[in-house]
Amino acid sequence: MSSYTASLFEEEVTYFADLILPVPVPNLFTYRVPRGMDELIKVGARVIVQFGKNRVITAVVSRLHTQPPVKYQAKYILELLDEEPLVTAHQLELFRWMADYYLCHLGEVLNVALPSGLKITSQSKVQYNPDFDHPDLLTEQEVMILEEIQKHQALSYEEIARLVEQTNVTGIIKSLVGKRAVILFEEVREKYKPKIVRKVRLASEYASREAVNALMVALEKYPKQQEILLRYLSYVPVQNNPDLNQNGLDKSVYSQDDGLSDSSLQTLLKKGIFETFEVVVSRFADLPAAPAVEIKLTESQQLAVRQIQTYFQEKEVVLLHGITGSGKTEVYINLIQQALDSGTQVLYLLPEIALTTQIVVRLRKVFGDRMGIYHSKFSDNERVEVWKGIIEGKYQFVVGVRSAVFLPFDSLGLIIVDEEHETSYKQYDPAPRYHARDVAVMMAYLHGGKTLLGSATPSLESYYHARNGRYGLVEMLQRFGEAALPEFLLIDTKLEKKQRKMKNEFSSVLMEYLSYNLQNSEQTILFQNRRGYSPYIQCEECSWIAGCNNCDVSLTYHMRAAELRCHYCGHKEEVPRTCPACGSTKVRTIGFGTEKIEDELQLHFPQARIQRMDLDTTRAKNAYQQIIQEFETEQIDILVGTQMISKGLDFGNVSVVGIFDADRMINFPEFRASERAFQMLTQVSGRAGRRAGRPGKVLIQTANPSQVLLQRVVQNDYLGMYEAEITERQQYNYPPFTRLIKLTVKHTDDETSRRAATQLADKLIAEMGRSRVLGPEPPLVERVRNQFLFDILIKLEREKINFKAAKTFIQEKVTDILTDKTLKNIQVVIDVDCT
Repeated sequence: MSSYTASLFEEEVTYFADLILPVPVPNLFTYRVPRGMDELIKVGARVIVQFGKNRVITAVVSRLHTQPPVKYQAKYILELLDEEPLVTAHQLELFRWMADYYLCHLGEVLNVALPSGLKITSQSKVQYNPDFDHPDLLTEQEVMILEEIQKHQALSYEEIARLVEQTNVTGIIKSLVGKRAVILFEEVREKYKPKIVRKVRLASEYASREAVNALMVALEKYPKQQEILLRYLSYVPVQNNPDLNQNGLDKSVYSQDDGLSDSSLQTLLKKGIFETFEVVVSRFADLPAAPAVEIKLTESQQLAVRQIQTYFQEKEVVLLHGITGSGKTEVYINLIQQALDSGTQVLYLLPEIALTTQIVVRLRKVFGDRMGIYHSKFSDNERVEVWKGIIEGKYQFVVGVRSAVFLPFDSLGLIIVDEEHETSYKQYDPAPRYHARDVAVMMAYLHGGKTLLGSATPSLESYYHARNGRYGLVEMLQRFGEAALPEFLLIDTKLEKKQRKMKNEFSSVLMEYLSYNLQNSEQTILFQNRRGYSPYIQCEECSWIAGCNNCDVSLTYHMRAAELRCHYCGHKEEVPRTCPACGSTKVRTIGFGTEKIEDELQLHFPQARIQRMDLDTTRAKNAYQQIIQEFETEQIDILVGTQMISKGLDFGNVSVVGIFDADRMINFPEFRASERAFQMLTQVSGRAGRRAGRPGKVLIQTANPSQVLLQRVVQNDYLGMYEAEITERQQYNYPPFTRLIKLTVKHTDDETSRRAATQLADKLIAEMGRSRVLGPEPPLVERVRNQFLFDILIKLEREKINFKAAKTFIQEKVTDILTDKTLKNIQVVIDVDCT
């Protein structure tokens, strides 16, 4: 037998793919690669597969091989979506590390990482059954529906609902299925849609100077058609350059002009003088182009750049400790430029969307359209464009918030984490419960790049690592130019109340400065880290407090919306006119939030232009940008806000910053309270006096001006705060000397939740010891969304314990509880590096 004949009898190789499915399951699933797809499919590409009986989902190829699964029959991959992978090898490696480090499933990482626009959806549709032969069984309405289905080949549930003018058509469709008149199927469609612009242009035979002149003469009898042509030539001067005709003109130009006749344009199209065509355009093409500028560094900034570069020769991470207003951004820009010039990519992380508004304008002046922007206020389609733009090489540099760590870079040379101390970098729900700063460090390591952490008030962990040589440490302790640090005034609210000088929440000193600023056309920022009008309402007679039905918290009063809201589960209620408990009309608001401050300011200063910036006023896509732009152009006199106004914003005309309720931040029952209060107070104070020659004032209202932390804030004594806190952390075994893992046990029954938490804690204590396992204890808010919570806190020493082995043990014990048949429906949330 010849070798050729023998090869005909050889068995063809069957390929299988291990897929990451965006679902919370521990294992990858193996699917069979159809014939014809085996030459095209690649690791990192998206595919469509059936999961379960009726579910069609998007998965990502993790591995290709020839080993069929042992314990189940492999289903076929339904469709290959990408000719080239949309998920890189670096990303897959990072996703695996995150799943392992944060004790979650790989599918959970993928689900958070992929923009929704890259996930396929399926929609139920109804089609005619060709074997149907009993039309006499149908009602009149069903006959009409069936005729429409046959006319359009298939209809969705929504289309049938519109046809019969009913909201719920499940019963009708069920009847048609039962009579075997229709068949249900899932239509799979991709969410991402490119932006398409319809354009018009002259037909090619008219795209010359001679042809245009002849056309003008021919259209003299038709002035409206001639006007259409003239408008086109005003935008596209074909007479001067016929090549311009190829790009055409947006059709919307004509629809926006009321003086032009649409019917005249349609006539020119029918005559073949004009033609229409479509082009795919970027959704970011409308962003205003900024004139290029050159950044010139001061001597201190040049020194900082040199020190960072020197450290990068031997260290993976450098911490830049620069006080507020020291000019860290210019240092970042210089380093970004150098990284891009070397041919590598750069990621610049910011903690808040609000910050991107101001910093992006500055960065676009330097980097133009080489820079992409990525944050959660973008639409699904906009995020997909940035994702694909990175893969196609359009964006070498991206500015983004926490979720930007998931982007498909392939040659990252530098990651900058600005305001690295910010809690906004930590994701709490859903899994993975990651910290973007720590993921960024690992991400840079996987790419062979470097990480620069920047902050005026570094986290204790980062500063500890820098002081102990693990990170490089560069410090900028002078403000940029001739700007001076602000002057602090601690206002004793206890004394003011005793002397009856307080006007509700405003001290007499703060009122004086507000009046002075308004008279002198200078701006003020007022900081209260609590939104809403009032934290709760209470009956003066019986002390009843409005509480959430689903959570053990009071409902926050929002005056503008005239409702009570739960900030945990979103529950809303009308404001009661009388007390539901005793019937009294003496129901009053207690405490104050940003909305109440704004309301009282309007009463005290009716002529002032006042704006509020918190979660409630910035829900719309461009709300941040609008508020910041109005404040920057001095259309706002007083800006009231929560923590989002404290982070890195730069306004030259702000001379006064007022801080309410500092005591609540300092005395919060949490081991990081002092550190975070110092950071918050210092950061918001840094918004004042950023212009040379105009020192700012920071007014802190407190019932205890002598407390040590406030004195350190006034003296800008970060080192004093650090040394006091680090001594206490070491004494009580808290980070950076230990790693913390929090386990939160949840159940709708209080006793079941308590019992499961106790059993889990006992299992952990038996192996790890009581000194390492604290709890179980109910958290500050014991019930959320009708689930009772118990926390177990695990402390693992950095030096003495194998962290990976400890996490494996913890995962095993959690699995024991989840599989215990006496503890049905128990949930356990694992939060690694929980604070």
